[in-house]
Amino acid sequence: MKLEINGQIHEVTAEADMPLLWVIRDLVGLTGTKYGCGAALCGACTVHIDGEPTRSCVLPVSAAVGKKITTIEAIGNTALGKKIQDAWVAEDVPQCGYCQSGQIMSAVALLVKQPKPTDTDIETAMSGNICRCGTYSRIRKAITRAAGV
Repeated sequence: MKLEINGQIHEVTAEADMPLLWVIRDLVGLTGTKYGCGAALCGACTVHIDGEPTRSCVLPVSAAVGKKITTIEAIGNTALGKKIQDAWVAEDVPQCGYCQSGQIMSAVALLVKQPKPTDTDIETAMSGNICRCGTYSRIRKAITRAAGV
């Protein structure tokens, strides 16, 4: 299968039902996308598929063929991704950091759709991303900072 990941074509040999997460991590070697729950409940595995935040732990790799996949490794190459990452640093968001790649991917997708989000917009968009350290207030501040609201 040929996959477009972060603007590059990767040819991989995998079963059609192998989760995209394992293809990204184990076959392509991009380890920024994390395994959390394996059931699309925690958000640690969030990547963008054609710009939409998607849980890669449950998406069969065959469903990603022909689509543009963006991972945390490339999100900072976009102006908005860089803005989010800078806000994350400014607000000292990460504690343990494990969930942060998924959090950032979801935050970027939110600001693409809603450049000036309300607190409710932020809570709704980020509700599928769990932070075991409880840095939710810093995450909200970072998104607000990046949005300039």
